[in-house]
Amino acid sequence: MMLHLSCYCMVAVRHTMPGPSTALRLAEAGYLAIALDARGHGDSQWAADGDYSGDALVADLTCVCASLHSPPALVGASMGGLTSLLAIGEGPPDFARALVLVDIATRLEPEGVARVLDFMSAHTHGFASLEETADAVAAYNPHRKVRGTAGLRKNLRQRDDGRWYWHWDPRFLDHATRSSAGESLVQQERREQAAQGVHIPTLLVRGGSSDVVSAEGARELQKLIPHAELFDVQDAGHMVAGDRNDVFSNAVIDFLRRKLPAVSERATLLTL
Repeated sequence: MMLHLSCYCMVAVRHTMPGPSTALRLAEAGYLAIALDARGHGDSQWAADGDYSGDALVADLTCVCASLHSPPALVGASMGGLTSLLAIGEGPPDFARALVLVDIATRLEPEGVARVLDFMSAHTHGFASLEETADAVAAYNPHRKVRGTAGLRKNLRQRDDGRWYWHWDPRFLDHATRSSAGESLVQQERREQAAQGVHIPTLLVRGGSSDVVSAEGARELQKLIPHAELFDVQDAGHMVAGDRNDVFSNAVIDFLRRKLPAVSERATLLTL
Protein backbone atom coordinates (compact mmCIF):
# COMPACT_ATOMS: atom_id res chain seq x y z
CA MET A 1 0.00 0.00 0.00
CA MET A 2 1.34 3.43 -0.93
CA LEU A 3 0.07 6.51 0.84
CA HIS A 4 1.07 9.82 -0.76
CA LEU A 5 0.57 12.74 1.61
CA SER A 6 -0.28 16.08 0.05
CA CYS A 7 0.57 19.70 0.86
CA TYR A 8 4.01 20.22 2.40
CA CYS A 9 4.12 16.63 3.64
CA MET A 10 5.59 15.49 0.32
CA VAL A 11 6.48 12.03 1.52
CA ALA A 12 5.54 8.53 0.54
CA VAL A 13 4.90 5.81 3.11
CA ARG A 14 5.46 2.15 2.33
CA HIS A 15 4.27 -0.65 4.57
CA THR A 16 7.62 -2.44 4.33
CA MET A 17 11.05 -2.11 5.85
CA PRO A 18 14.09 -1.62 3.64
CA GLY A 19 15.45 -5.11 3.11
CA PRO A 20 13.07 -8.09 2.85
CA SER A 21 14.78 -9.97 5.68
CA THR A 22 14.21 -7.20 8.23
CA ALA A 23 10.63 -6.64 7.06
CA LEU A 24 9.80 -10.33 7.43
CA ARG A 25 11.52 -10.60 10.79
CA LEU A 26 9.64 -7.60 12.20
CA ALA A 27 6.31 -8.88 10.90
CA GLU A 28 6.93 -12.29 12.45
CA ALA A 29 7.76 -10.55 15.73
CA GLY A 30 4.34 -8.84 15.67
CA TYR A 31 5.26 -5.34 14.56
CA LEU A 32 3.85 -3.17 11.79
CA ALA A 33 6.81 -1.59 9.99
CA ILE A 34 6.22 1.48 7.85
CA ALA A 35 9.14 2.76 5.77
CA LEU A 36 9.12 6.49 5.17
CA ASP A 37 10.65 7.90 2.00
CA ALA A 38 11.85 11.33 3.10
CA ARG A 39 11.14 14.26 0.81
CA GLY A 40 13.31 14.11 -2.27
CA HIS A 41 14.10 10.43 -1.67
CA GLY A 42 12.61 7.18 -2.95
CA ASP A 43 9.06 7.56 -4.27
CA SER A 44 8.48 10.89 -2.53
CA GLN A 45 8.17 14.11 -4.48
CA TRP A 46 11.11 16.45 -4.83
CA ALA A 47 10.54 19.74 -3.01
CA ALA A 48 9.64 22.46 -5.50
CA ASP A 49 11.51 25.02 -3.41
CA GLY A 50 14.49 22.74 -2.78
CA ASP A 51 13.97 22.86 0.99
CA TYR A 52 15.65 19.80 2.51
CA SER A 53 16.56 21.45 5.79
CA GLY A 54 16.36 19.65 9.09
CA ASP A 55 13.28 21.67 10.00
CA ALA A 56 11.49 20.63 6.80
CA LEU A 57 12.29 16.95 7.39
CA VAL A 58 11.07 17.17 11.00
CA ALA A 59 7.84 18.86 9.86
CA ASP A 60 7.20 16.01 7.42
CA LEU A 61 7.86 13.39 10.09
CA THR A 62 5.55 15.19 12.52
CA CYS A 63 2.80 15.19 9.91
CA VAL A 64 3.17 11.46 9.26
CA CYS A 65 3.26 10.54 12.95
CA ALA A 66 0.08 12.55 13.56
CA SER A 67 -1.71 10.30 11.06
CA LEU A 68 -0.88 7.09 12.96
CA HIS A 69 -3.19 5.46 15.49
CA SER A 70 -0.57 5.73 18.26
CA PRO A 71 2.95 7.09 18.74
CA PRO A 72 5.40 4.83 16.88
CA ALA A 73 8.90 3.66 17.58
CA LEU A 74 11.29 5.46 15.25
CA VAL A 75 14.16 3.64 13.57
CA GLY A 76 16.33 6.22 11.82
CA ALA A 77 19.51 5.63 9.86
CA SER A 78 21.90 8.46 9.01
CA MET A 79 19.74 11.42 7.88
CA GLY A 80 16.65 9.63 9.19
CA GLY A 81 18.30 9.30 12.57
CA LEU A 82 19.07 13.01 12.71
CA THR A 83 15.46 13.78 11.82
CA SER A 84 14.17 11.39 14.49
CA LEU A 85 16.54 12.78 17.12
CA LEU A 86 15.36 16.36 16.51
CA ALA A 87 11.68 15.43 16.35
CA ILE A 88 11.82 13.57 19.66
CA GLY A 89 14.25 15.81 21.52
CA GLU A 90 12.52 19.05 20.51
CA GLY A 91 8.95 17.74 20.35
CA PRO A 92 6.26 16.77 22.86
CA PRO A 93 7.03 13.95 25.32
CA ASP A 94 4.56 11.57 23.65
CA PHE A 95 5.93 12.03 20.11
CA ALA A 96 7.34 8.48 19.96
CA ARG A 97 7.59 5.41 22.16
CA ALA A 98 11.14 4.34 21.41
CA LEU A 99 14.10 5.43 19.30
CA VAL A 100 16.68 3.42 17.36
CA LEU A 101 19.54 5.45 15.89
CA VAL A 102 21.49 3.66 13.17
CA ASP A 103 25.07 4.92 12.89
CA ILE A 104 24.22 8.51 13.74
CA ALA A 105 24.98 10.43 16.92
CA THR A 106 25.57 13.91 18.29
CA ARG A 107 29.30 13.80 17.54
CA LEU A 108 30.11 12.93 13.92
CA GLU A 109 33.59 12.31 12.55
CA PRO A 110 34.35 15.00 9.93
CA GLU A 111 36.41 12.65 7.76
CA GLY A 112 33.58 10.15 7.54
CA VAL A 113 30.97 12.82 6.84
CA ALA A 114 33.18 14.26 4.12
CA ARG A 115 33.61 10.82 2.53
CA VAL A 116 29.82 10.34 2.38
CA LEU A 117 29.30 13.78 0.85
CA ASP A 118 32.16 13.26 -1.60
CA PHE A 119 30.58 10.02 -2.79
CA MET A 120 27.19 11.66 -3.20
CA SER A 121 28.61 14.69 -4.99
CA ALA A 122 30.79 12.67 -7.34
CA HIS A 123 27.92 10.90 -9.09
CA THR A 124 25.26 13.53 -9.67
CA HIS A 125 25.96 13.08 -13.39
CA GLY A 126 24.67 9.52 -13.19
CA PHE A 127 26.07 6.16 -14.27
CA ALA A 128 26.29 4.55 -17.68
CA SER A 129 25.07 1.20 -16.32
CA LEU A 130 24.06 -0.62 -13.16
CA GLU A 131 27.39 -2.43 -13.29
CA GLU A 132 29.22 0.90 -13.14
CA THR A 133 27.08 1.84 -10.15
CA ALA A 134 27.91 -1.41 -8.39
CA ASP A 135 31.64 -0.80 -8.92
CA ALA A 136 31.34 2.70 -7.42
CA VAL A 137 29.44 1.39 -4.40
CA ALA A 138 31.98 -1.39 -3.87
CA ALA A 139 34.84 1.11 -3.96
CA TYR A 140 33.08 3.34 -1.43
CA ASN A 141 31.89 0.53 0.84
CA PRO A 142 34.39 -2.37 0.99
CA HIS A 143 32.52 -3.79 4.02
CA ARG A 144 29.59 -4.85 1.84
CA LYS A 145 30.03 -8.57 1.23
CA VAL A 146 27.24 -8.90 -1.33
CA ARG A 147 28.29 -7.49 -4.69
CA GLY A 148 26.49 -7.04 -7.99
CA THR A 149 23.51 -5.07 -9.22
CA ALA A 150 20.77 -6.80 -7.20
CA GLY A 151 18.68 -4.20 -5.41
CA LEU A 152 20.20 -1.20 -7.18
CA ARG A 153 17.13 -0.59 -9.35
CA LYS A 154 15.12 0.56 -6.34
CA ASN A 155 17.76 3.17 -5.56
CA LEU A 156 18.25 4.58 -9.04
CA ARG A 157 16.15 5.96 -11.88
CA GLN A 158 16.95 5.57 -15.57
CA ARG A 159 16.29 8.78 -17.48
CA ASP A 160 15.69 9.45 -21.14
CA ASP A 161 19.42 9.80 -21.77
CA GLY A 162 19.85 6.15 -20.77
CA ARG A 163 21.97 6.94 -17.70
CA TRP A 164 21.12 5.83 -14.17
CA TYR A 165 20.74 8.45 -11.45
CA TRP A 166 20.28 8.21 -7.68
CA HIS A 167 16.64 8.68 -6.73
CA TRP A 168 17.36 11.57 -4.35
CA ASP A 169 17.23 15.22 -5.35
CA PRO A 170 20.81 16.58 -5.83
CA ARG A 171 19.68 19.84 -4.23
CA PHE A 172 19.77 17.98 -0.93
CA LEU A 173 23.53 18.59 -0.95
CA ASP A 174 22.85 22.33 -0.63
CA HIS A 175 21.85 21.66 2.99
CA ALA A 176 24.73 19.35 3.84
CA THR A 177 27.53 21.47 5.24
CA ARG A 178 31.09 20.48 6.06
CA SER A 179 33.17 21.59 9.03
CA SER A 180 35.68 20.34 11.56
CA ALA A 181 32.73 19.20 13.70
CA GLY A 182 31.27 16.99 10.98
CA GLU A 183 28.14 19.14 10.91
CA SER A 184 26.36 17.36 8.05
CA LEU A 185 22.67 18.33 7.95
CA VAL A 186 22.21 19.62 11.52
CA GLN A 187 24.73 21.51 13.62
CA GLN A 188 26.33 19.66 16.51
CA GLU A 189 25.08 22.06 19.17
CA ARG A 190 21.51 21.45 18.10
CA ARG A 191 22.06 17.70 18.03
CA GLU A 192 23.40 17.80 21.58
CA GLN A 193 20.52 19.91 22.87
CA ALA A 194 18.00 17.60 21.24
CA ALA A 195 19.66 14.51 22.72
CA GLN A 196 19.21 15.90 26.23
CA GLY A 197 15.48 16.00 25.57
CA VAL A 198 15.24 12.30 24.71
CA HIS A 199 13.67 10.39 27.61
CA ILE A 200 12.24 7.34 25.84
CA PRO A 201 13.99 3.97 25.39
CA THR A 202 16.88 4.50 22.99
CA LEU A 203 19.29 2.24 21.14
CA LEU A 204 22.30 3.26 19.06
CA VAL A 205 23.25 0.62 16.50
CA ARG A 206 26.74 1.53 15.29
CA GLY A 207 28.76 0.06 12.49
CA GLY A 208 31.86 -1.34 14.15
CA SER A 209 33.99 -0.06 11.26
CA SER A 210 32.06 3.17 10.74
CA ASP A 211 34.05 6.29 10.00
CA VAL A 212 31.00 8.50 10.68
CA VAL A 213 30.28 7.50 14.29
CA SER A 214 33.32 6.51 16.34
CA ALA A 215 33.35 4.58 19.61
CA GLU A 216 34.05 7.90 21.35
CA GLY A 217 31.10 9.47 19.58
CA ALA A 218 28.86 6.66 20.78
CA ARG A 219 30.00 7.16 24.36
CA GLU A 220 29.37 10.90 24.10
CA LEU A 221 25.81 10.20 22.99
CA GLN A 222 25.34 7.99 26.03
CA LYS A 223 26.47 10.82 28.30
CA LEU A 224 23.67 12.97 26.86
CA ILE A 225 21.14 10.11 26.86
CA PRO A 226 22.28 8.10 29.92
CA HIS A 227 19.68 5.38 29.46
CA ALA A 228 20.67 4.76 25.82
CA GLU A 229 21.93 1.32 24.92
CA LEU A 230 24.85 0.83 22.53
CA PHE A 231 25.30 -2.04 20.07
CA ASP A 232 28.26 -2.35 17.71
CA VAL A 233 27.83 -4.41 14.54
CA GLN A 234 31.21 -5.82 13.65
CA ASP A 235 32.36 -5.81 10.01
CA ALA A 236 29.82 -3.10 9.17
CA GLY A 237 30.37 0.47 8.07
CA HIS A 238 28.00 3.43 7.99
CA MET A 239 25.37 1.46 6.05
CA VAL A 240 24.83 -1.00 8.87
CA ALA A 241 21.58 -2.61 7.74
CA GLY A 242 22.94 -3.27 4.27
CA ASP A 243 26.29 -4.60 5.47
CA ARG A 244 25.06 -7.00 8.18
CA ASN A 245 21.28 -7.22 7.88
CA ASP A 246 20.78 -10.28 10.08
CA VAL A 247 22.83 -8.85 12.95
CA PHE A 248 21.10 -5.49 12.58
CA SER A 249 17.64 -7.11 12.61
CA ASN A 250 18.47 -9.19 15.68
CA ALA A 251 19.66 -6.14 17.61
CA VAL A 252 16.57 -4.06 16.78
CA ILE A 253 14.09 -6.86 17.53
CA ASP A 254 15.80 -7.73 20.83
CA PHE A 255 15.63 -4.08 21.90
CA LEU A 256 11.98 -3.72 20.88
CA ARG A 257 10.90 -6.91 22.60
CA ARG A 258 12.34 -5.60 25.85
CA LYS A 259 11.20 -2.00 25.53
CA LEU A 260 8.12 -2.17 23.29
CA PRO A 261 6.45 -5.60 23.45
CA ALA A 262 4.18 -6.33 20.50
CA VAL A 263 1.99 -8.89 22.30
CA SER A 264 -0.66 -6.54 23.65
CA GLU A 265 -1.09 -4.43 20.51
CA ARG A 266 0.29 -4.24 17.01
CA ALA A 267 2.98 -1.69 17.72
CA THR A 268 4.01 0.54 14.83
CA LEU A 269 7.59 1.11 13.72
CA LEU A 270 8.33 4.05 11.47
CA THR A 271 11.66 3.66 9.71
CA LEU A 272 13.55 6.51 8.08
